[in-house]
Amino acid sequence: MRLRLSSMSKDGPTEVFSILFAPLRVSWKRRVEMLAVMHFIFLWIVLPMMSLWIPFYILFWTPWWWAMISYFAWIWYDWHTPRRGSRPWAWYKECAIWKHFAEYFPLKLVKTAELPPDRNYIIGSHPHGVLSVGAFASFLTTATGFKEKFPGINSTIMTLNGQFYFPFRREFGLLLGGVESSAASLEYLLKVPGQGRAVAIVLGGATEALDAHPGKHILNLSTRRGYCRHALKHGADLVPMYNFGENDIFEQSSNPRGSILRLVQEKIKRNFGFCPPLLRGRGVFNYIFGIIPHRKPITSVMGAPIRVGKVERPTEKQVDELHHRYCQALVKLFEDHKYLHNIPSKVHLTIN
Repeated sequence: MRLRLSSMSKDGPTEVFSILFAPLRVSWKRRVEMLAVMHFIFLWIVLPMMSLWIPFYILFWTPWWWAMISYFAWIWYDWHTPRRGSRPWAWYKECAIWKHFAEYFPLKLVKTAELPPDRNYIIGSHPHGVLSVGAFASFLTTATGFKEKFPGINSTIMTLNGQFYFPFRREFGLLLGGVESSAASLEYLLKVPGQGRAVAIVLGGATEALDAHPGKHILNLSTRRGYCRHALKHGADLVPMYNFGENDIFEQSSNPRGSILRLVQEKIKRNFGFCPPLLRGRGVFNYIFGIIPHRKPITSVMGAPIRVGKVERPTEKQVDELHHRYCQALVKLFEDHKYLHNIPSKVHLTIN
């Protein structure tokens, strides 16, 4: 390792033993943005880990054991809420903290077509990235202006069912309006209230998260057709969405398909439904390592809806035809807007 000790700087980064530290003098705007991102990381990474031991600590080693038993009873009673539209709290979804969160990267939502409120929509969000930051901000908060850009549309996003198994952590997911990723959940959302619903699905899933490397555009989509079947059954239009820059905010250890690391990750994913990537971001006070995402812009581009007629019992041919139309629309969306992030013309989507 190259050893270098540079002089301390109040207004610029300081390098100490090849570690680049943040400057001492930072504007209040940037400090607030960092706090907002730390809030997000706490909810999605730190709190789930804390939820594995805090309930048992309260239950067995504090006089508040009765409160924990009451809370477990509440979870049992409330178990089906994530598949019945969740319990969104408008104040939390519209809280100013999410505006600061969006300004950190910054995040931007680009509208290319109208979404009439007399229809329901299934929005395919790509790529998954490590934490699906672009999709989260657009569909669970008002940070990127989805509500103003698409008036009359009630948005939500489907996430792993396991997100709602963590005590305490599940309540924040419900307050933001997140719902479980299941057929029952999707059917409920498309039937209630009947129209004006936009359900976002990060279609690549946990497998695609393992391919989230800066500058790469690899999608796990060729064998995923369930969303097309549900779109036909309920007459919900399909909308492609690409989050340019999503893969740039974290680095991962090299894990090409077929490598030992990738095989281990795939086995963990098969057994537990997901496998946390070996990510590397930045820290609060340094730019080299940590779990805070890098300040890299993310531009979420919403494509035009693909009109889907209602078919109560869609055939495999109909599902395949709709899947083909969707993939074509997604590729076109990528090609038409990749200039927004200076992606070279020779770089294209890879759909596995």
